Amino acid sequence: MPRIAVVKKERCNPSGCGGYLCMKLCPVNRQGEECIAKDPADNKVKIDETLCTGCGICVNRCPFEALSVINLPDELAKQPIHKYGKNGFHLYNLPTPIFGKVVGVLGRNGIGKSTAIKILAGVLKPNLGNEEEADYKELIDFFKGSEAQKFFEQVRDGKIKIGYKPQAVDLIPKKTKGKVKELLKKVDERKKFDEMVDRLELKEILDRNISDLSGGELQRVAIAATVLKDANLYIFDEPTSYLDIKQRIKVSKFIRELADENTAVIVIEHDLIILDYMTDLVHLMYGKEGVYGIVSQPKTTRVGINVYLSGYLKEENMRFRDKEIKFYVRPPEKKEKHIHLTSWKGISQKLGSFSLEAKEGELFKHDVVGILGENGIGKTSFVKILAGVSKQDKGEITEKVKVSYKPQYIDSESDELVASALGEAVGKYDVQLIRPLQLKNLLTRKINELSGGELQRVAIALCLSQKADLFLLDEPSAYLDVEQRLIVSRVVGDMMEQSGASALVVDHDVLFLDYLSKRLLIFDGKPAINGSAKGPFTMQEGMTNFLRDLAITFRRDPESNRPRANKEGSVKDREQKSSEKYYYL
Repeated sequence: MPRIAVVKKERCNPSGCGGYLCMKLCPVNRQGEECIAKDPADNKVKIDETLCTGCGICVNRCPFEALSVINLPDELAKQPIHKYGKNGFHLYNLPTPIFGKVVGVLGRNGIGKSTAIKILAGVLKPNLGNEEEADYKELIDFFKGSEAQKFFEQVRDGKIKIGYKPQAVDLIPKKTKGKVKELLKKVDERKKFDEMVDRLELKEILDRNISDLSGGELQRVAIAATVLKDANLYIFDEPTSYLDIKQRIKVSKFIRELADENTAVIVIEHDLIILDYMTDLVHLMYGKEGVYGIVSQPKTTRVGINVYLSGYLKEENMRFRDKEIKFYVRPPEKKEKHIHLTSWKGISQKLGSFSLEAKEGELFKHDVVGILGENGIGKTSFVKILAGVSKQDKGEITEKVKVSYKPQYIDSESDELVASALGEAVGKYDVQLIRPLQLKNLLTRKINELSGGELQRVAIALCLSQKADLFLLDEPSAYLDVEQRLIVSRVVGDMMEQSGASALVVDHDVLFLDYLSKRLLIFDGKPAINGSAKGPFTMQEGMTNFLRDLAITFRRDPESNRPRANKEGSVKDREQKSSEKYYYL
């Protein structure tokens, strides 16, 4: 049986396990051979896959969960497309670009999505499991008889030119200096500068320095820079992160329109509603995070997302999750009298030229209230007032309650250990927080060593482990994959039910808030000028008010009950708008 062994070097801690515990326990080592040995390059361990029997002793006994030994299905006996060095991550298969279609890639973090599209984009040269990069002849031979063979032949012959938007747009200011206008004009190979500025609403920031842009502004500039390249394959890695729901819909429409008979588009996206709205086909990716990833055959978007939620690939006979993710026809609510927790009245605040108001609203115990609205419209400012971080100019919060607050931007500079930062949470909330948020293997890491998604999960756990009556979470889905978002929503709901506390959650992922919320607080107004908080409303009323303003309608998928955005102008869209049913519970 084919077998891969992966050592996560950042977790391997020989001094912490009493001195190479895995080497001492390995049955092959005890017979005199070196299956597990010390790597002289870094004094961590390395595993010889040819000697490994797959017994699992080292994996189960490693206190830092640094080792993985996987017995692969027989169909994966072939060499991987790419391997990150000895005992590194393995990638099998690639997504397939299709002219005239937008193809999505859906999977967990750490499963190889970005690696796969970097190979397609030419940013990363695959090595076919060897030490050296493969040339085009080797790649074409490797993929003989598949769509990937045709793709690499066309790339080799110069018939496919690629525009690629990377995931980490926050790194752009570190690599690029100057004004937005200068950057976009420099890359404008299609002579469509004015059109892109208009479509992506960049006019107001053209004379701004790139270093002064917000995350959402950087994202739109990166998309514009990608599309201004004269390419016939556009690849976007998470194009809607940092964007609000209104901007996400606009960017989705824009990306959809790029695909024609001469142009192919590939997108990685974690917002399921946006992925559904934007793409025609999806590839699912499964495997084990940080160990190996497999790209499935393409499926129509609706079917593919439902298969992903079910956790079972019928054609491959592969179960990649032990539980199905289920949505309910309507949010389940307890038939009990609502118990008042706190309320606000006549809140107003002036921040420079921006003004915020929240006339009145009430929160109950066991409440989970989602907050929706555009960027720059006062959501974070309002949450900071409730958290006591800033002070309103007028109005009052009628009952002072104990608050726990997770801010939008998390401090990642600390060299404190995660176990120390989480304090009592490790002992008190193992079942409620540590296990579901998969934090156990992060406890010995330093805060400043964590990725964005890891840092987010630690911050959520820290917030929810505090003793409080009201929990405030600002954009908790940022950097998380689909499954992590839905796990967080369950964790928040369960904690509120058990503690009798209430939660306010600001986010732009509508599916996440639909899954999480009992009620909605809606912000409207003009970004950077004024914002007004309205509600909380019931889910039906709140979503209807919000979606009517966006001119979007949502239906429920008959198979999974997940919310889906109707295509603008479709029969369903017109029917729902005419009957004022913008959202179905």
